[in-house]
Amino acid sequence: MAFDDLLMRISNKALRDVAIHWNEARGQRRMPGWSDISPRAIARHLPLIWSWKYDALADVFIGRLAGEEIVQAFGENLRGKTGEEFFKNRGGEVLLARHRRVVTEPAIYHGQGAVFAHARRIVMGERIILPLAEDGEEGDGILGVTIYNFTDAGDDGGTSREDYAAEKGEFIPL
Repeated sequence: MAFDDLLMRISNKALRDVAIHWNEARGQRRMPGWSDISPRAIARHLPLIWSWKYDALADVFIGRLAGEEIVQAFGENLRGKTGEEFFKNRGGEVLLARHRRVVTEPAIYHGQGAVFAHARRIVMGERIILPLAEDGEEGDGILGVTIYNFTDAGDDGGTSREDYAAEKGEFIPL
């Protein structure tokens, strides 16, 4: 059971709440569609949520939604931007490959560690990326939730740089 595997790995309640809603929204289908996700059901977590539409023919991600905390972390909103445009000079190839795998395989992604670096800070956290499909089968988007804590790069409280290793993540096939 892919979903049960995911729940065992998630340590943050907000991520768990969104994952449970995603699972309930899909019902008997492989994946829910964007229209199945209820903002009301996950309202208190909306600042942490982000989403991309995926155009399989063009192989391009287009920003759909970024909560306030996500916009703050990046310093800009992803809405309406292509993934290539938004992630330019931010490790875009790696991030888009991860997104592409989630939507095309499809798979669920769970990661922990340095979820992104921004403004000379180390950003530790946890994230999930969930595939979306209006028809329940062919991926056409992703829904993500990222929890993070900024840590000043120069003030690590004695923590070594090795402790801030890149995000460690795994894909759970559906």
